[in-house]
Amino acid sequence: MKNTVPSARRRRGALMVLAAAVMLALTGCDGGDLVSYDLPAKSGRYTFEAKTDDVSTVWQYTSAEPAKDDAPQLSPCMGEVVGGDTAACRPEPLIFLRYDFGLALDNTVKAGESHDITVVGYYQERLTALPKVTSLKAETTFDGGRTWRPATTRATGKNTFTTTVRNPRRDQAAHGVGLRISATDSQGNTVRQTLPSAYTLR
Repeated sequence: MKNTVPSARRRRGALMVLAAAVMLALTGCDGGDLVSYDLPAKSGRYTFEAKTDDVSTVWQYTSAEPAKDDAPQLSPCMGEVVGGDTAACRPEPLIFLRYDFGLALDNTVKAGESHDITVVGYYQERLTALPKVTSLKAETTFDGGRTWRPATTRATGKNTFTTTVRNPRRDQAAHGVGLRISATDSQGNTVRQTLPSAYTLR
């Protein structure tokens, strides 16, 4: 993790992140590894990066100083559960992405036609004040990530967007269709997620 504020410690158990959330969202799983770490005393802007298999995600977010009551009673801090640490902690406002690729039973999409993908932004359940995802941009690649082109995207519901991809012929996307999503919320937090091969063509 990169940070842009002084490194003075302020609390433990500061963040509970679904570190495997990228692939969990793609596969529909509900569990994941929980990660906690210390953050500096001041509110600051952070960059958090994760890579699961070939899927990479970069978050940029602002961490506010936590109050003692930031952790919901029914979802206590990790330190309280496993280590007896009662230092203030809070979940961080990272934007996670969930996809509905609209795949056929063989996990493919028809080549040479326009295809809609639904992308939903969501947050950790422990977060008490939920921001709103205000914008989402999509890009596609047909050559394994060497070149990217914009895809039409429109808002279709709360934190929900539909991206329309014009699929090429199958021989023009030998490695499948890749997707890169960039989203921003009402608090200025961002996420950029790259899926080098989101789906294959038939």
